[in-house]
Amino acid sequence: MPPPADIVKVAIEWPKAFPKLMEIDQKKPLSAIIKEVCEGWSLGNHENFALQIADATNFYITEKNRNDIKNGSILRLTTSPYQTAVQLHERIQSSSMDAKLEALKDLANASRDITFAQEFINLDGISLLTQMVESGTDFGDLLSFTLTAFVELMDHGIVSWDTFSVAFIKKIASFVNKAALDTAVLQRSLAILESMVLNSQDLYHKVAQEITIGQLIPHLQGTDQDIQTYTIAVINALFLKAPEEKRQEMAHILAQKQLRSIILSNVIRSTTPINDEMAHQLYVLQVLTFNLLEDRMMTKMDPQDQAQRDIIFELRRIAFDVECEPNSGSIEKRKSMYTRDYKKLGFINHVNPAVDFTQIPPGMLALDNMLYFAKHHQDAYIRIVLENSSREDKHECPFGRSSIELTKMLCEILKVGELPSENCHDFHPMFFTHDRSFEEFFCICIQLLNKTWKEMRATSEDFNKVMQVVREQIMRALTLKPNSLDQFKSRLQNLSYTEILKIRQSERMNQEDFQSRPILELREKIQPEIMELIKQQRLNRLCEGTCFRKISSRRRQDKFWYCRLSPNHKVLHYGDLEESPQGEVPHDSLQDKLPVADIKAVITGKDCPHMKEKGALKQNKEVLELAFSVLYESDEYLNFIAPDKHEYCVWTDGLNALLGKEMTSDYTKSDMDTLLSMEMKLRLLDLENIQIPEAPPPIPKEPSNYDFVYDCN
Repeated sequence: MPPPADIVKVAIEWPKAFPKLMEIDQKKPLSAIIKEVCEGWSLGNHENFALQIADATNFYITEKNRNDIKNGSILRLTTSPYQTAVQLHERIQSSSMDAKLEALKDLANASRDITFAQEFINLDGISLLTQMVESGTDFGDLLSFTLTAFVELMDHGIVSWDTFSVAFIKKIASFVNKAALDTAVLQRSLAILESMVLNSQDLYHKVAQEITIGQLIPHLQGTDQDIQTYTIAVINALFLKAPEEKRQEMAHILAQKQLRSIILSNVIRSTTPINDEMAHQLYVLQVLTFNLLEDRMMTKMDPQDQAQRDIIFELRRIAFDVECEPNSGSIEKRKSMYTRDYKKLGFINHVNPAVDFTQIPPGMLALDNMLYFAKHHQDAYIRIVLENSSREDKHECPFGRSSIELTKMLCEILKVGELPSENCHDFHPMFFTHDRSFEEFFCICIQLLNKTWKEMRATSEDFNKVMQVVREQIMRALTLKPNSLDQFKSRLQNLSYTEILKIRQSERMNQEDFQSRPILELREKIQPEIMELIKQQRLNRLCEGTCFRKISSRRRQDKFWYCRLSPNHKVLHYGDLEESPQGEVPHDSLQDKLPVADIKAVITGKDCPHMKEKGALKQNKEVLELAFSVLYESDEYLNFIAPDKHEYCVWTDGLNALLGKEMTSDYTKSDMDTLLSMEMKLRLLDLENIQIPEAPPPIPKEPSNYDFVYDCN
């Protein structure tokens, strides 16, 4: 007869004795179980003892997490969190440097456990650590482990960052400002500064007074990618938290200090491959830099503002090589001349082109781009304007209207004005190759637009079609992640309108859909089979499981958890992990269970409880699109943030399939189209007199060498 569900068989270790095999009754209070274990080894004062998981984590067993104990678990009897905290509190104040160092190592390790952390913090342990740092008597490993313990304790979110003194901030800042400093100390100090800035507006101001960009730049010029990553993270945090009026000023300082060229030469073009965390920080910097354009993008032109109108006059002057002579000729003649020239420049409003720039977005940003193009690429600008003004009216590509729509499109592609995503690594190296990368990006794209217009032999009625093709050309070129603007330009050259038509034709052929009645009937007959196949694939993927990352205020201390469906599709197994796993995680190592029968609903997007929390980087579109929650029992939730869109679709589809609901994700539609198309083509093949083998053909033997392989890269 199987043992009751509440009885768990475990082994318990004690350093001074042989391990014991024991049955634990989960209905009993934990204190009673500990007392029983202590009595078995004749140990008194059972309240001074606790149980730990005997693995690398050494996490304490508490009433909250005791259900994580599984059959076959190995536990360790040890001193209670309170006793350990008291002992370490005393040991880290030892006069012996060696004893103190060992104590700090133990503290850094123990602080990862929230039960211990709470006890140590209750003993005013954080204050003790800050005093030790402020005293300035510890260096090297002593200081490194002190800061590590501090970071681990703060990461639990028990203590507010607002409680720290200016003296402590100054001391941490001084570690960052020192030229030759221990790498571990520098890394922890940068991490602390980043957390201070992100978690407290008050501390942002204090840190900003102590740390200058000039002091951070030297850390980017080294070869340690971790230090470079933490340094860019601090710069991003300062950028993100800076008041709007100070961001332009900060961007100016970054330009003066040549941050972009330093990152390009020391990070992007370094021989060390860029890891995911560095890619994320570069992406955040890219987004924050482009977000500086938001102010101009959302600023309407004032048709009465003479300075703004002078920019339009300047565009006219450069294009037609004319000087403004306000006193020559009659007013009517001058108006007629201006109207004619503004028509040639391609403005919608020929009489007062300032009205064209009252649409937001792109507002004044479009005019800024046009002026930059006219001044820095003057020959190309004049050629485009004169070329179009010499065409028939219906065939001319209107430069003004095109520039306004193109600027708006580029802002949409680069998501100007949106906060950075927590999970994205999508930075473009080419934007780090020029101080005015957005303007140069525009200049390349406006020339592309004019070229595509000619290739399409477009008329004014085709304007929107041309813009769609140009968007496709730009998106396809960006997907290839060009390393420079020149490389981007050459990729666009290869993506002519003719090439786009070929790509579209090829894609259309792959998705060919026959509309005759017998074919439609065959599709309807096949569809349920395909849907069942997709459902099985989704459930199989849930059985394999996925590693999810916990979102915390300090991003780089990644914490993971894993969730997978049992093979019989009745239970979701999940549990925390120390690091991202290589391959599948077995069911028995996942501590928590959720019966599928208890699941009431699957909630997605902004309706999820964990998306209603306030946070600097949480309330953005991309994270909302990856969030989903499982509602079970009475208002209990299991919250997920998928690593990417594919996993999001797999899990929401799989969970809906388990609940007997329809699978509605984009990937289900895509898979249905692909599989249905393949099945249709297979069934419609002319196979008369062709013998189809029962078994697949044998796999050929491996060649004796691979000398014939050519590396295209």
